[in-house]
Amino acid sequence: MSTPHPLVVHIVDDDAGVRDSLEILLRLHGYRAVGFASGEAFLEALDNSPPRPGGVVLLDLRLPGMSGAQVQAELASRKLAWPVVILTAHGDVASARNALKAGASDFIEKPIQENLLLAALEHAAIQQRTAEAEALRKAELERRLARLTPREREVLAMIVEGRHNREVAQILGISPRTVEVYKARVMDKLDVDRLPDLIRLTLP
Repeated sequence: MSTPHPLVVHIVDDDAGVRDSLEILLRLHGYRAVGFASGEAFLEALDNSPPRPGGVVLLDLRLPGMSGAQVQAELASRKLAWPVVILTAHGDVASARNALKAGASDFIEKPIQENLLLAALEHAAIQQRTAEAEALRKAELERRLARLTPREREVLAMIVEGRHNREVAQILGISPRTVEVYKARVMDKLDVDRLPDLIRLTLP
């Protein structure tokens, strides 16, 4: 048995044999796996248990009731940041392209090859870690920006635009020295020491 993996794999497929075989395979590789026979059942489970970080969805395109594409769209509308790996037995290139455009992490044709599945899940794990790190970065930035006064925010916006102190002073009707004071306060509150770090911090 492999070392437990942080990802929980949610298998949404109406074929019980596919679900069972995938659950066994993934557990052998250390993943926690749970299966759902329909998109509705999967979404209902999400409604009853708030989603946590560290999830990935193996989603069949052809499902009874809601299609895989509809389930993917619903996950996006809920802003659930779990990577979605699309499964299909039909080799539908157009559907694959649409799923990827809609934000799917990967697309795998059935019968599923073990090496391709594991590679797709590892890629999804990297995406998950990246998304979590970005969410933490944004939350920390918002926490720091909340310390700024409205005038300090104005000065910050102009600094990031590349305006010089005299230009900022002229626009705001204050002295260049006062702009320097505001700039120093902004850098102190945002916990940066250099102008390049300040600009980098505020980049999207």
